[in-house]
Amino acid sequence: MKRILLLFTFLLSFVQMRADEGMWLLMLVKRLNGVDMQKEGLHLTPEEIYSVNNSSLKDAIVSFGGFCTGEIVSGQGLIFTNHHCGYGAVAAASTPEKDYLKNGFWAMKQKDEFNAKDLYVRFLVRMDDATQRINSKLNNKMSAAERRAVIDAETKAIQSENSENGKYTVVVKDFFNGNEFYYFVYQDYKDIRLVGAPPSSLGKFGGDTDNWEWPRHTADFTVFRVYADAAGNPAEFAPTNVPLKPKHFLPVSLKGVKPGDFSMILGYPGRTNRYLTSYGIQQMVNKDYPAWVEASKLAMDVMKKYMDKDKATQLNYASQYASVANYWKNRQGTIDAVIKNGTITDKQKLEETFKAWAVQPANVMEYETVLDDIAIYYKQTSDRNVERNYMSQLSRNSKYFTLALQVGSVLKAYAEQDMKGRLAMKPKVDAALKTAYENINTKLEGEMMNSMVNLYQKKVNKEVASETIMELDANTLSNVAYSSIFANKASATNFVLNPDRLKLDADPLWKIANAIMADQRVSAERFVKIDDNFAKNSRLFLAGLMKAMPEKKFYPDANSTMRLTYGTVTTLPVRTDRNYFGITDNYYTDMTGLVGKYKKGDEEFDLPQRVIDLYNLKDFGQYADAKGYMPVNFLSDNDITGGNSGSPVIDADGNLIGIAFDGNSEALSGDIVFEPEWQKTINVDVRFVLWTIDKYAGARRLIDELQLVKDENTPADTKTKMPKATPAKGKKK
Repeated sequence: MKRILLLFTFLLSFVQMRADEGMWLLMLVKRLNGVDMQKEGLHLTPEEIYSVNNSSLKDAIVSFGGFCTGEIVSGQGLIFTNHHCGYGAVAAASTPEKDYLKNGFWAMKQKDEFNAKDLYVRFLVRMDDATQRINSKLNNKMSAAERRAVIDAETKAIQSENSENGKYTVVVKDFFNGNEFYYFVYQDYKDIRLVGAPPSSLGKFGGDTDNWEWPRHTADFTVFRVYADAAGNPAEFAPTNVPLKPKHFLPVSLKGVKPGDFSMILGYPGRTNRYLTSYGIQQMVNKDYPAWVEASKLAMDVMKKYMDKDKATQLNYASQYASVANYWKNRQGTIDAVIKNGTITDKQKLEETFKAWAVQPANVMEYETVLDDIAIYYKQTSDRNVERNYMSQLSRNSKYFTLALQVGSVLKAYAEQDMKGRLAMKPKVDAALKTAYENINTKLEGEMMNSMVNLYQKKVNKEVASETIMELDANTLSNVAYSSIFANKASATNFVLNPDRLKLDADPLWKIANAIMADQRVSAERFVKIDDNFAKNSRLFLAGLMKAMPEKKFYPDANSTMRLTYGTVTTLPVRTDRNYFGITDNYYTDMTGLVGKYKKGDEEFDLPQRVIDLYNLKDFGQYADAKGYMPVNFLSDNDITGGNSGSPVIDADGNLIGIAFDGNSEALSGDIVFEPEWQKTINVDVRFVLWTIDKYAGARRLIDELQLVKDENTPADTKTKMPKATPAKGKKK
């Protein structure tokens, strides 16, 4: 009965949702028929969006590398995603002699497409509700350990029941702070090949200056392709593999967009925390994010110093630098937006409602102290949480410690072998060293380690700090960086030639890295009961809040599972501090603005001369808007977050109209609260994507693969059609 009431509350809240708020699980589209998306302009049925037994939109959406989203846009497995999602793969394929990151890359023939190392895409086969199954074996009197044991056991059983002997990857996720559970069945493809990428002057136009800002003028896209074996099954990279024939792909619209047009985004949003309490937000903006911002800025400065000196270093660290810079600006923007938008005050008002409900006789025993306990948690863990942020940036950006642990474990196993065992293990060891050191600048890493340790020592409270790090000094670190087995590939290779377990055990970097790990384990054990109690109170708070406010708009936080968000193409208020380059209807940008921002030789605002020439000729081809301009980016009010990068923006008929790539600075608090007036999604207009591929790059063969949808007068045989329903492979539901 409790489960039925919770589900009813969930359904009721969906009925009352604004079209542009919430990230929804696809299997609920049909069940939640209180919201008629067709009234908002959608022309598709729920089965055409999500179906287990027949092809549907979900079959054209992939999790791209586990960190972004991509969409299948042709019957030959062609993928569109963001430039910043493909950035690492493009950088890894580049050399100082063939700088694909700077100059772009286009496979003019299929044989020119090459493997993107270590990249994979994941298709959703189906999902199902495991809430009743798991919750029936749980109760609030259980300890955290007992609760975990039950969930782990059920998870293993669900995985065993649905993986079909390893054919599928099965993931069980909790929702609503652990109040509900769903499982997801995926199929992974590992042969992914780079097909096309614009030069960074287009794909990253505007750099850090324009990041998270509107108006934007960025060609933020790259093109990949999924390959499979001859039967269409996942396979490791092999020359004999062939382009995948997908169950569904997205037709591409040339019709253009205008305010009020229906827009739908399907993708894999990473993480939101919309039900975070005011206490958590205060900790975040006053303590945690300032630590993140400070540490990441220091890491960026160290990287930039060496990247500017050496082209190979610039390529090797380009992806890491871009990622750190993105989050650095995001975290600072979140602090600013929370303060400006009064987010904490709004949360406190919500919590007052909960408190009034919690003291009612029927609720007092279970809920009265929940918020007070949460407030106490943040007081108990404030310094520890700050330490986590400095430590995360140290671990992420200073490679020496993680390198010592990873390579050291391999060298330890190697040194313990007899001569025969070492001979057998040697290829694995050589491969590990090649991977570990091929993109390392040892001088950069030495300075990075010193700088990040020094910052940690200055900023972290000794009561919660790693004793090992606090005891390090500059001389020790300098010696470590140059005297360790792990200092460089040559010294590690020398150890392989003369393995000595005692020498490894005495290595200073090996000892420090392992001691830091031991410190972290001690810290985790110290706070385990506090953290477990917080998890319970967070679960109770949300369950109680949903009961206390049945009229409230509740939906599950993002957690890297496929979601649907729908809304419309929309505008933002014009700001006096921005140049809109003549555009008064503020929902799109065009090439006039792109060229207007151009600064020859500038790191962020340079453009290829060919772009300037084509613009001057007004050579826009079939991709120009009906009004004559060449569109670049546009706005919609879809609710997205990190992980949605590369997600398709889909029109009412299921056609691709854009690729989502960013949010706006006015609503950078969006991961913790939805700001309906300000929260927008910035998208690459798909017409600019096609113009870049066709007119700029001359890769016409890729255009010929696509199913283009033009205007209402397009002949019926070339207009958008959902594919005829065909049985999908795998378990039926």
